[in-house]
Amino acid sequence: MSATSVHSEQALRQLLAIMARLRDPEQGCAWDLAQDAQTLAPYTIEEAYEVVDAIASGDSAAQCEELGDLLLQIVFQAQVASEQGGFNFADVAEAISAKLIRRHPHIFRDDRLDLPRIDLTAEQVSAQWDEIKAVEKALKAVQGKSIEPVAFLDKVGAGHSPLRRAEKLQARAGEVGYDWRDPRPVLAKLREEIDEFEQALEQGLGQEALQDELGDILFCTTNLARQVSVDSEQALLGGIAKFRRRFGYIERELLALDESLQESTIEAMEVLWQASKREGL
Repeated sequence: MSATSVHSEQALRQLLAIMARLRDPEQGCAWDLAQDAQTLAPYTIEEAYEVVDAIASGDSAAQCEELGDLLLQIVFQAQVASEQGGFNFADVAEAISAKLIRRHPHIFRDDRLDLPRIDLTAEQVSAQWDEIKAVEKALKAVQGKSIEPVAFLDKVGAGHSPLRRAEKLQARAGEVGYDWRDPRPVLAKLREEIDEFEQALEQGLGQEALQDELGDILFCTTNLARQVSVDSEQALLGGIAKFRRRFGYIERELLALDESLQESTIEAMEVLWQASKREGL
C-alpha cells in the first residue's frame, strides 16, 4: 500500500471517529444528536451546489473544502443509518465500488481469463452504462427487490435540481400533447396562481398552504420559461447576479456617505436601488 493510500485511510478513519463522537449519546454534540436523515437532506443539496460553485470559481482550495463538507454529509447520513440498525459507511463504499465494476466491464474484465480491456468511446461507455442499468433494474424487479416504474412521468428521475426536474416533467407530459403551445395561456395561469397565493395570505392560512400555493407559482414560472425557450436555472442565476450587483451598489454608496447597511432605512436603500438600475447594473 502506498503512502498516499495509508494517509487517505487514516484520514477517513479519523473522520468516521469524529462523527461517531459527535453522535455519542453521552459525550456528543446536542445539535448533531438532534439530526436525522430528513433534517440533513437539505444540507446535502446545499453542499453539492457549493461544490459546483467552487469548481466554477477555479479555486482549488475552496473546492477541497467544499468537497469535505459534502463528504461530511455522506458520513453523517451513514452514521445515523448505522445507529438505526441500517447500513454504515463501509456498506455505502462497497456498494458504489461494486456498481462501478459492474458498469465498466470493458475495464474490469475477468482477470482469471486474462481478458484484455476494451477501448470504448465516451459515447459508447454512456450507452453501455444505461444498458447495464436497465438490466439491473429488471433483475431487481424479478427478484422482488423493487417494482419497475410504470408511470409515464417516472422516466424523469429525481437526480435533477427542482427547476430542471420541473422542466423535464413538463416536457415529458408535452410528448403526449399535455402542454400549452403558446406562452400567453401560461402567463394567465401564473396570474391565477399568484391570485390564489394572495387569497391564502389574506385568509391567514398556515405555512403548509402558503408553501403549496407558492410551489404552484414556481412550477408555473418554470413552465413559462420553457415556453419561451429560456433556461430557468440560467435565468435565476442571472437574477441572482443582478441582485448582488445592485445590492453591492447600495452598500458602496452608503459607505461613501459613511453610513452602514444596518444604519440605513428601507426607503433610502430603495432610492439607491433605483439609482443602480439607472446606472445599468
